Amino acid sequence: MSHPHPTLGPPPRLPAGGLRVIPLGGLGEIGRNMTVFEHDGKLLIVDCGVLFPEEHQPGVDVILPDFTAIRDRLDDVVAVVLTHGHEDHIGGVPYLLRERADIPVVGSRLTLAFLDGKLKEHGIKPRKVQVKEGDRRSFGPFDCEFVAVNHSIPDGLAVALRTAAGLVLHTGDFKMDQFPLDERITDLRAFARLGEEGVDLFLTDSTNAEVPGFTTSERDLVPAIEQVFRTAPRRVIVSSFASHVHRIQQVLDAAHEHGRKVAFVGRSMVRNMGIARDLGYLKVPQGLVVDTKALDKLAEKKVALVCTGSQGEPMAALSRMANRDHMIRIGKGDTVLLASSLIPGNENAIYRVINGLTRWGANVVHKGNAKVHVSGHASAGELVYCYNIVRPRHVMPVHGEWRHLQANGDLAVRTGVDRDNVLLAEDGVVVDLVDGRASITGKVPAGYVYVDGMTVGGATEASLKDRRNLAEEGVITVVAIVDADTGALVEPPDFLARGFVHSEDTFAGVVPVIEKTLAKAAEEGVGDAVQLEQLIVRSVGNWAFRTYRRRPMIIPVIIDA
Repeated sequence: MSHPHPTLGPPPRLPAGGLRVIPLGGLGEIGRNMTVFEHDGKLLIVDCGVLFPEEHQPGVDVILPDFTAIRDRLDDVVAVVLTHGHEDHIGGVPYLLRERADIPVVGSRLTLAFLDGKLKEHGIKPRKVQVKEGDRRSFGPFDCEFVAVNHSIPDGLAVALRTAAGLVLHTGDFKMDQFPLDERITDLRAFARLGEEGVDLFLTDSTNAEVPGFTTSERDLVPAIEQVFRTAPRRVIVSSFASHVHRIQQVLDAAHEHGRKVAFVGRSMVRNMGIARDLGYLKVPQGLVVDTKALDKLAEKKVALVCTGSQGEPMAALSRMANRDHMIRIGKGDTVLLASSLIPGNENAIYRVINGLTRWGANVVHKGNAKVHVSGHASAGELVYCYNIVRPRHVMPVHGEWRHLQANGDLAVRTGVDRDNVLLAEDGVVVDLVDGRASITGKVPAGYVYVDGMTVGGATEASLKDRRNLAEEGVITVVAIVDADTGALVEPPDFLARGFVHSEDTFAGVVPVIEKTLAKAAEEGVGDAVQLEQLIVRSVGNWAFRTYRRRPMIIPVIIDA
């Protein structure tokens, strides 16, 4: 297996007729998926998503792929192809279009509809190209064929790219549910046909490569969801991803069957379900969905709510209900159904919400105690089927953390792909397909780009380190009035502390330290304010650590008297 090499340099010039693959996100993390294909001087981008921040990235809204590698070549981009409408695949598109607004955006009907709402918020009118499975379109030198795949959002597509360099098949996110609600299954006949033609490079979804067997069918959740609606004594509150149309369809069907009216709560839920309903992806029986205001007039056992916040997000509806900060007051006898996964990293937030809801008397049904969630990604059994059907020459696992990519590579090898033909890359690692051989040839920058309020890329690792330091250690501002001639303190310094535990006399011990520092500076002829400030930072910092085992941020203010 080709492992990435920490010493990789920039890639050489792409040989004539070759195809270059540059993953800028999604390899090494689950999120911000973006892959750039280069051939014949043109670029095609597949997906452009966001990654959600973790606790060690305070204040960050979302994380984008790094466009540095293509920024001076944006005019060469012939299209951005979107495989499906999840945030980790479309969330970065507005930021890409800010840099060049007229890049054609290619996707299925629902994907483009979900993207539209996003672009409206950014005031961008995109050039849209709507495609469906079975379509073949050329964008520059890339001949693209679109193949139906089943996922946890309708209208997902895999994309086959034909160029003079060979045939590449990118699965997007997929699973192989044989009985999906919309009866639109992953088109394995197309995969087989492409396999017959000869797939030179197969990019496959690795998210569930470690999970043995097969992903359960969405329809297998019916009994558990149905049971909740049948047995709940009062209201039913369901939380799910705002894009999981099929899961919400099952909830609507169960509510309808048991005579409950449904209201959508949460901006993204209302918007997405409105879109899905208008386009016919969500089938809503007449009169089933009502406005939240109408709920007060109904008996509690005739009510169901569908809301956002299944990942414990602090501002979403469910967390606010758990904190009693929402107009919907959870009480004894209410049933809350979390019909979603625990995304790695969100467990504590989700359990906090479950505990909060339970404390108010709710019965919380979640994937830990009932069969109310299935994954949207293919497990190992399904991936192996795909390798055996496609029989690719080279495999490049995508969409996963390091362990997922490794597990997916191992599966490919077990089906007979040569170990040397499995390319384990990570963000920024360049793979070239030349004369039918794929190999790792270099590395381009692919760091995290932080969106922080209105700034993009302004927050750096250094500023996040400062934020973490402020959060954990606090800050002390030292205001010292210094005699310009002697360099001595004119009066005792003032201390302003935030987040640093202190009392009246906390800082008494540091005054002699500052006096000594200033005296030594005067002796050595240091009179420059910037140098004095650095000396004070060092001496006060050392004092704080010696005395309190704390490393607060020190901000010195020196005023000449």
